Amino acid sequence: MSTEPIRDEQKFITSLYARLDDLRDQAEAGVARALATPGTGSAQSRLERDVLVAEQSGLLAAFDAGESGLCFGRLVFRDGRDHHIGRIGIREDDTDRTPLVVDWRAEIARPFYLATGYEPMGLSRRRHITTRGREVVSLHDEVLDLTDTTRTGHESRDADEVLLAALDAARTGRMHDIVQTIQAEQDAIIRSPHHGVLVVEGGPGTGKTAVALHRAAYLLYAHREQLARRAVLIVGPNPAFLGYIGNVLPSLGETGVLLATPAELYPGVRATGTDTPRAAAVKGAAAMAGALAAAVRDRQRVPERGEPLVVPHEDGDLVIDWDMALEARHHARDTALPHNLARPSFVFRLLDALAEQLADRIGADPYGGPNFLGPDDRALLAKGVAANPDVHAAIDTLWPALTPEDFLADYLADPTHLPEEDAAAIRRDGGPWTPADVPLLDEAAELLGHDDSAARAAEEAERQRRIQYAQGVLDVSYASRTYEFEDKEEVDEDASEVLSAHDIIDAERFAERHEEADHRTAAERAAADRTWTFGHIIVDEAQELSAMLWRLLMRRSPTRSMTLVGDPAQTGDPAGVGSWEEILSPYVEDRWELVRLGVNYRTPAEIMAVAAAVRRETDPGFEPPRSVRSTGAEPWERTAADPVAETADAVAAELREEGRLAVIAPPELHPALRAALPGASHGPAPDLTRPVVLLDPRQAKGLEFDTVLVVDPDAIRAGGPHGVNDLYVALTRATQRLGVVRRA
Repeated sequence: MSTEPIRDEQKFITSLYARLDDLRDQAEAGVARALATPGTGSAQSRLERDVLVAEQSGLLAAFDAGESGLCFGRLVFRDGRDHHIGRIGIREDDTDRTPLVVDWRAEIARPFYLATGYEPMGLSRRRHITTRGREVVSLHDEVLDLTDTTRTGHESRDADEVLLAALDAARTGRMHDIVQTIQAEQDAIIRSPHHGVLVVEGGPGTGKTAVALHRAAYLLYAHREQLARRAVLIVGPNPAFLGYIGNVLPSLGETGVLLATPAELYPGVRATGTDTPRAAAVKGAAAMAGALAAAVRDRQRVPERGEPLVVPHEDGDLVIDWDMALEARHHARDTALPHNLARPSFVFRLLDALAEQLADRIGADPYGGPNFLGPDDRALLAKGVAANPDVHAAIDTLWPALTPEDFLADYLADPTHLPEEDAAAIRRDGGPWTPADVPLLDEAAELLGHDDSAARAAEEAERQRRIQYAQGVLDVSYASRTYEFEDKEEVDEDASEVLSAHDIIDAERFAERHEEADHRTAAERAAADRTWTFGHIIVDEAQELSAMLWRLLMRRSPTRSMTLVGDPAQTGDPAGVGSWEEILSPYVEDRWELVRLGVNYRTPAEIMAVAAAVRRETDPGFEPPRSVRSTGAEPWERTAADPVAETADAVAAELREEGRLAVIAPPELHPALRAALPGASHGPAPDLTRPVVLLDPRQAKGLEFDTVLVVDPDAIRAGGPHGVNDLYVALTRATQRLGVVRRA
């Protein structure tokens, strides 16, 4: 095998990294200069500085991402063109800005993923470049033009050699990007021009998650301006999954993304509690939206007929009766505003009615003539009524100002507008919020609305305070102005040759200089803002989300720009909708596109046969995705009276092999397994880079390991309404070896 091609590529890679280092140094210097440059005082100058910092910081992140596997391919065209392909695009520092390496997302790079001998797309050959750090370690050349007789000695005997090498490599506990091995069916989805809802369905190991993440990177590349401003939201099933995928987008140079679990979609709330499967199903059902709306209306009360509210007042008791309150309630509801935003209409209507009631009493002519009170008198009475705390206390009992948290806590303590069996399932007095509560809090926030008038008033008061302080500073400056020219005759005070601060800036602009700029990224601002609308939303394991969670997500995406990936056959959550039609019809009817991935890149054929047999117990016609490889390692099964001890022995034996091992067991076995496997990482967010990880089937969703041991599969199957699906998930996490430990 000739070493000259490797030497040539190494020379290019070395020069490429030199250019990368130069660009990184320039970006670091740009950030330092921008941060060191004081603003001139104008909002424009501060904005320009912040934009410069953001741009240079983004470039720096992209250059850092390119450090590993910067260039991985080369395209040689029949017409003599030659392009290297990499994670990010880099250009020469010349007048033509000559491309050194082309971004994998650029249109010119598509033949790297799509060209075949049958349709070479103008290519003569395609080269895969494998590097370790900055060193070229191997080349794989695919000859696509049979008339090209040039040989390098690195021609690949198997077109899938690079792909299979990546699939057989030991896992690290972190998902790697697939930018070097994107397959044609995956590329079509990644670059899909569909602007609405795109559903990507595929069984275990078909690369759904990798496709979704690379689609996010592609969209950020193709629609940079829009998505950088609005950010992209990626929703994953659990913290372990987010930790697993967390490095993929940064490795592709993209940081404008917010990763969150469903439990993290309500800012300020940590949903650490646990619901029973029955409670989660009730809370997730679409009927909860109507129940909560009705419960909010229940908080808009009127006195009973014949039992008015009597409010003490210095000029005699005031009375709020059924008719008065009902008229005020109709007026407020007619605004069609959320509860808290409609409340001022209710309050002002009642205050007007009470002031009129008081005026009629005080100013009445005992002989039936016109009321003695004039407009000024009536205004004074109305002011007194409005200032009466007893009046406001009475109004609060009829139409209280509510927070989502207080409202939902009260509702869960005494659920209404539900069948009694459902109400009993979710009834709870206190305790931490659960993941199933998150969409209910969001629904409550929509129903209640946020009356920020007090916050706006406080903000304006603070602004006026800053202006007043700034004016004081300017006054001191003016009083301290120079008198160098005071002995000149007829000096015009306003024409001094020395400019002072008061000559070039007023108090309002001076105060603005000291306002704190928001340097957060769009993703960081989105994480703290419940009402943020995203440029695009990607949902992994989408079949798991409840109807109420879909309501929450659709509010975050009014444009319905979404990519949903999942597999109905893996639905495990009791509130999971499962059916794409049922999920999407209420929001987009039939205006969505479904694509399917049918090739299993992760799970060897031997393991997939075992998993498919489990699914066929409930679905005889089930057909799994086709595995692209076979390892020859048959899954093993053992039965033991003590499955925990047997598992500990099996773990010790399997650890002689390279890679990561997962023990997947029902939650009730975890305490004993933690004691038997002291070195295993466990918990809500386990460290997947550790050699051994202990998970339950739900935590294992979307993850992959070299070796998997499934403990007590019968208990997993019996663990819930979708137990067979949970077992199917557990059995399909391995890339090399699978063991099953049954209870005798």
